[in-house]
Amino acid sequence: MADRYTNIAAKRRVSNLMKEYAKDEFYRILSLDGGGAKGFYTLGVLKEIEAMLGCPLYKRFDLVFGTSTGAIIAALIALGSTIDEIHDLYREHVPTICKPLLPRNKTKALNELTHTVFKKSMFTDVKTGVGIVATKWVMERPMIFKGDITQAHGMKGSFIPGFGVTIADAVQASCSAYPFFKHKTVTTKLGDKMKLGDGGYCANNPTLYAIADAVKALNKSHEELRIVSVGVGVYPQPKTWNPILWGIKKLPSVQLLQKSLEINTQSMDQLRLILFKHIQTIRINDTFEQPEMATDLMEHDLDKLNILRQRGRESFAKYETELKNFLI
Repeated sequence: MADRYTNIAAKRRVSNLMKEYAKDEFYRILSLDGGGAKGFYTLGVLKEIEAMLGCPLYKRFDLVFGTSTGAIIAALIALGSTIDEIHDLYREHVPTICKPLLPRNKTKALNELTHTVFKKSMFTDVKTGVGIVATKWVMERPMIFKGDITQAHGMKGSFIPGFGVTIADAVQASCSAYPFFKHKTVTTKLGDKMKLGDGGYCANNPTLYAIADAVKALNKSHEELRIVSVGVGVYPQPKTWNPILWGIKKLPSVQLLQKSLEINTQSMDQLRLILFKHIQTIRINDTFEQPEMATDLMEHDLDKLNILRQRGRESFAKYETELKNFLI
């Protein structure tokens, strides 16, 4: 009986997302920040955007870029998932990934998530343009996994969607925030072996990279672009704690990593405002100062994460009129 009602509810959700939009003159970009468990805030914003549109987001956005937790969401959107489906996955897997103390256990949980969710999906399977941002750890350069040759800035002759890497491995690389996770090593279709780390080290806010693809590779004019850039929210820091493992070594500071990523996020957005202020962009990334909102990227309390999702839905309401003008 429970399965019957679950299936009915799932079919009802799908039937509410059947609206189709005609192609117009605008090129719409969705950019999703990194931030670990705080991606629940992102899902709150996106839930309301999807409900407003009446269709899965891949049908309305021409290009979806994501870093770290944003990479998980972006890849699932590009493959056709609804936000409710992604939220269900987050509820099931995020606490399992964020709760363990040791990097090897976090990495194992992340690996299991990506391969359970994405299975053998490749970048040839995406339904819209996509960019997954990771960092080449040794070469100290970004590595952006893309699905279409039109997004290539050069070397088109040797372009292979996603470098021939599975979406699961690309997303895991984008989420591998060393030292809390081990680096991810991938081998491309051309045989290049690369050690990769979290995309947040080079662009925790990937909006500039998405603009570069649209303008330089896809030859879109600034006037054609409509960008929705969604962060994970800004919160007070939880109380600092530094447990000792077996009396030998201390855990690296989550607060230091989070501060580094937040500085990266804000600096990238400041550059966007300086260089591309005239490109119409809606940036959603509200600040919450109440002590009870103290949260970091390793949060695993589902009650608190549900509050973050609610906050995301409230943030949408502040921008609803602007978003309608952009998207409908």
